[in-house]
Amino acid sequence: MRLFTLNTARIYMLAVTILGNNSALPAFDRHPTSQVITLDDQLFLVDCGEGTQMQMAKYRIRRSRIHHIFISHLHGDHYFGLIGLITSMGLLGREQPLHLYAPAPLEALIKMQLEVADTTLAFPLHFHALEEGILVEQEKFRVRAFAVSHRIPCWGFRFEQVKPPRRVLAAEAAAQGVPSYFFDRLKWGEDYHNARGVLVKNDTVTIAAPAPLSYAYSADTKYDERVIEHVRDVQLLYHETTYLKDLADRALKRYHCTTEQAATIAAKAGAGRLLIGHFSSKYEVLKEFEAEAREVFPNTDLALEGVTYRVVST
Repeated sequence: MRLFTLNTARIYMLAVTILGNNSALPAFDRHPTSQVITLDDQLFLVDCGEGTQMQMAKYRIRRSRIHHIFISHLHGDHYFGLIGLITSMGLLGREQPLHLYAPAPLEALIKMQLEVADTTLAFPLHFHALEEGILVEQEKFRVRAFAVSHRIPCWGFRFEQVKPPRRVLAAEAAAQGVPSYFFDRLKWGEDYHNARGVLVKNDTVTIAAPAPLSYAYSADTKYDERVIEHVRDVQLLYHETTYLKDLADRALKRYHCTTEQAATIAAKAGAGRLLIGHFSSKYEVLKEFEAEAREVFPNTDLALEGVTYRVVST
């Protein structure tokens, strides 16, 4: 797996690993949409097109670490791999709960597929119907959903840290008798009593955290500036870019975007960096996608399969 680092001074991390970057039809060794988001110690799967399991195996993504799956909409290239993945998790002995966030009709489809196969999962599968707003919020992260403009109900997702960890001054902490195993607790603001019974105040061995990291995934959509308010100021934005700019009329008719349109959204939203994907199978070579988008938003990269794009903060 190749790594694309957006800032090399790693303290804590947000990363996006691309498993599939193509649109409806697999072509040119490109697969339907799927990606894994890493936020600190959490893994999230976003969309699960056909072939996702194979891509996860190829790029060594551990299924057991995924506890939240987000499906943007019910076009097959975004969820046809889901039932296979869920079933495999059961066959591999999974016991931890799995949370699935998806359009409401998918719940009945999943139940039917399990029932006709006489399959009983050994782990709890919790279904959450998508609606705008906060989907899940825990101590360290938050995930929001927002509607986009596609032919059927479709959502994008924004992932962000709730409480970024403080940076540990390792040499100073060691000098004051703080053992290395306690460093992770220092990151989250705890004080430490050393072996001599002396209180080591957290702010003497750590420094304040930077701004929270954030990533937004804008799923299949026509050009719609209402998205901007939901993705504003994210460090990393993924936006579908199905066509080159000369096919803007086709993009509008099919509720998709062009290179120029995706880059315009990124620029108006003040995003730090733009990833573009969901390429039409009519294109074998993708270099022109990157070139066109960079004319509008220079900090643009192709979302290439097998590449992990990292945002790290100091």
